[in-house]
Amino acid sequence: LMLKRNKHGPNAVLTEGHVVLAMIHMESVCENTTTADFKQSNFGNFLPNVRSGGWSDIGSRQYMEDTHVCIADLAKNFGYPTVDKEVVSFYGVFDGHGGKDAAHFVRDNLPRVIVEDADFPLELEKVVSRSFVQIDSQFADKCSHQRTLSSGTTALTAMIFGRSLLVANAGDCRAVLSRCGIAMEMSMDHRPCSLSEKLRVESLGGYVDDGYLNGLLGVTRALGDWHLEGMKEASRPGGGPLSAEPEIKLTTLTKDDEFLVIGSDGLWDVFSNQNAVDFARRRLQEHNDVRRCCREIVEEAIRRGATDNLTAVLVSFHLVAPPQIRVNQPRRVARSISADGLNSLRILLGSQ
Repeated sequence: LMLKRNKHGPNAVLTEGHVVLAMIHMESVCENTTTADFKQSNFGNFLPNVRSGGWSDIGSRQYMEDTHVCIADLAKNFGYPTVDKEVVSFYGVFDGHGGKDAAHFVRDNLPRVIVEDADFPLELEKVVSRSFVQIDSQFADKCSHQRTLSSGTTALTAMIFGRSLLVANAGDCRAVLSRCGIAMEMSMDHRPCSLSEKLRVESLGGYVDDGYLNGLLGVTRALGDWHLEGMKEASRPGGGPLSAEPEIKLTTLTKDDEFLVIGSDGLWDVFSNQNAVDFARRRLQEHNDVRRCCREIVEEAIRRGATDNLTAVLVSFHLVAPPQIRVNQPRRVARSISADGLNSLRILLGSQ
């Protein structure tokens, strides 16, 4: 039987057997965490073997406002039983602005809010969308009691359940999937220069001035920023031109899917999507160490002149390194001259 959790209170009540499990408070997840390897149970023809690692660097900034999280088994991390023996893994990159408080609050609390939702893990898309908005409201409540928490954060999360990959993005962090070495963009940057975002902002009473939302922010979706007037409506969760609601992309993984790269915007200032995939593939082929690969991506970004905080998380779907891609050399084509060409050549030679 499928188990479903009660959404009220910190304790999880299971309808099957009325088993009560005490919620285990989330342990602090430090920077540069590598999750333990695990193999998910049989699910279709392809069985992802998920490995992950992350790396962050302050770059040339005075303060570090990026953070990230890697959780191999989301339900187990909070003391819930795994449903149908399927593991839900969770990965996130959070790029703070105006301080680190919003980024750290979302990192430490968003996974818990997702797990506590009554529809987890049966309706992950709905659960993740409303969890983003809910955690944004919770941060607003905290800000109302602590005026110093005047910050915001972009957020990009990736969840793997069976063969499904679900990416949720609010802001300008980015996720790119390597499929047979080809970069597949799994998120859209939410910036004022985006036409669709500009139209959404204007429909909600906002405006874009010199490339900035209401002349203040370089992103159109973020969590936090409750101190900025005219950005959000406290009386209507998710309301206002600055939205905390993520865009969701769901895809089914196949054996051709090699790994997912998640990076804060500073990374993508100096890497194109395909360039990041090519760089990561070469490094994995050399040593097949996902955490070391993340460190090398960040170090390469610094060498290329990146000035922002930098964070990279890499989630691999195989235990072995990506294979070398064979480039088929074009066959030699026998060249011939047409009848008209031959006739023209005879005329030219005859005239000499």
